[in-house]
Order: sequence, then structure tokens, then C-alpha cells
Amino acid sequence: MKKGIALLLVATVLWAGNYISGRYLGPALPPTLLNTVRWAISSVILLAILGIQRKRLPLINMWKEFGLLGFTGIFAFSTLTYYALTNISASQAGMISAGIPIAILIFTPIFLKEKIGMQAWIGAFISIIGVMILFQGKMEAGFTSDSIVGNYQVVMAAIAWGIYTVLGKKYGAKTDPLILTAGASIYGTLFSGVSMVGSVDMNLVDLTPSVMLSIGYVSTLASVGAFLAWNIGVKIVGTGKAAPYLNMLPVWTVLLGIIVLDEEVSWLSWIGGFITISGAVLASLQRTSMSNSVATEGRLDRTQKREV
Repeated sequence: MKKGIALLLVATVLWAGNYISGRYLGPALPPTLLNTVRWAISSVILLAILGIQRKRLPLINMWKEFGLLGFTGIFAFSTLTYYALTNISASQAGMISAGIPIAILIFTPIFLKEKIGMQAWIGAFISIIGVMILFQGKMEAGFTSDSIVGNYQVVMAAIAWGIYTVLGKKYGAKTDPLILTAGASIYGTLFSGVSMVGSVDMNLVDLTPSVMLSIGYVSTLASVGAFLAWNIGVKIVGTGKAAPYLNMLPVWTVLLGIIVLDEEVSWLSWIGGFITISGAVLASLQRTSMSNSVATEGRLDRTQKREV
């Protein structure tokens, strides 16, 4: 159990590092180019892992599933996040991203037809209030049109990731997570590559050794490494118990932003971030209890059938 929890925490730290790297790489690489390079490298690594495990990747037969996952989770989420990080701090982006569990909550009944309890909706409402305070905190720190655009870009990225996560759960019944991620990665790279047309000025690209190192990080540890750590951790502790650990992502992002990038966070942003994370934790705990209840009912039902 301890090993599983440690892997979940490692995954969230690696994902938080993606925000830090994205902020650092902003002046060196256009967002669309950064995202294309990142996922092109990740796709090669994922294909290699599939080859080692001798698993087939049905790129044609599952084009719809891979296409939707690639567009929402690989292209839209990552590109919007990198665009946002050129306008706002990694700490601010990380705090707003605490709303990701709420986006998942909203889209769950739409795509999966699952019922959501009242406690989860209350948590969602609390998180939305927190995000609104975060917006106000950024305006208080210094209003600019770019910072407001950056805030909305993170919100749109959270929505995209919410759709990606719910669709991933839906399509997970057809194949395993590694195949889904590899297929989505390839399709997402294609979408990202198309988006580069007419939007990238190669004269602005500055490939220093530190930039190359950061690209290597987001393409390996923040992508494949985090994915493997999270999925192994989930397998050990279970989906229900793993879900709340996703709320550590904004915490690590803020801490790394302060330590690595020397970012400053306003008192209003601290309050907004705390409220946003609290609401997300409340919603996650509700979904965890619901999952455990369903699992318990399933076990009881199977026991009764055996007794009959």
C-alpha cells in the first residue's frame, strides 16, 4: 500500500514539473511546437514499450477513440496549458487546475450516465467559488489582458482534461490504458503538428542546453514516467483511493513555482487556491465513497448468488 501511495505522489510531482517546465520554456519555444515535440518523443517511447510487451496498436480500427482522446487530452489540454503559461505564473495555473476533478465530475453523468451525489456537487460549487477568487487574486496582483486570457486558457484546459478522463474511462473497457495512451499520443501529435502551420516562427526558437534538458523532461518523466507511476499506483491502491491524490497536483505546482521559479503568490490567490482544492477534495471523497459502495454491493450480490 505504501509503495502505491508513493507512486501516486511521484506521478503528481512529475506532472507538476510539467507546469514549471512549460513556464520556463515559454520564451524559447512556441506552445504548438513544444507540444508537438513533446508528444512526438513520448509516442516513440510508448510505441517501444508496446513493442517490448508485444501489444498491437489498432490505429485504424480505433481511430474514433484515439482521435477524441488525442484531441482533448494530448492536443487541447497540453497546448492550452502551454499557451496559458506564457501569460500567467505556474503557481496560478496550478491552482486553477485544481478544478480538473470538478470538470471530470461534470462530464461523468453526460458520458458515463453515472449518478453524482449531492456532496460532490457541493464540492464542485465550492471549487468554482475558489477559481473565481483566484481570478480576482490575479487581477489584484496586476491586471493585464494577457493574464485574464491565461486564466481562461487554464480553465479550458481543465475542461479538455475532464472530457479526456471520462472518455478514457469509457473506452477503457475496450483495451488497456497503455494502448489508449499510445494511440491518443500519436493522434494528438498529428493534431498538434497541424496546428503549427502558420503559427510557428522558427527564428524565435532558442535551443540552449537547458531548454533541451527541459524538453527531455516533459517528453519522458512528465509524460511516460508519470503515466506509468500513476497507473501502477492505481493498480496497487485501487481507483477510489487513488483519485483524491490528484488534488496534490496544484500543491506541488505552487511549491515548485515558488522554489524553482521564485514566483510570488498573493494572499487572495492563497485563499482561492485553498478553497478550490478543498472543494475538489470534498467532491473526490464523495465519488470515492460511492465507488466503494458500488463495489461492496457487487460483492454482496455475488455472495448472495453463491448462497442461492
